[in-house]
Amino acid sequence: MTIKEATADVFYTAFKSLNRKQKDALLAKMLKDPEFKEGLIDLALIEQARKEPGEDVPLKEYLEKKA
Repeated sequence: MTIKEATADVFYTAFKSLNRKQKDALLAKMLKDPEFKEGLIDLALIEQARKEPGEDVPLKEYLEKKA
């Protein structure tokens, strides 16, 4: 496990330990961050596209074209 993966695991574990109200408050705050929100939308679109028939586009290629 890399340092980034370990850090992500720590944050995810902490998030899971929150009660519903705390989780909602944290998610609402995160969604107010335009960069986070855009990244989340990108990931959702990529996951949706992976389910569709056709040729896969590597994430790196997608991000390079987007920049």
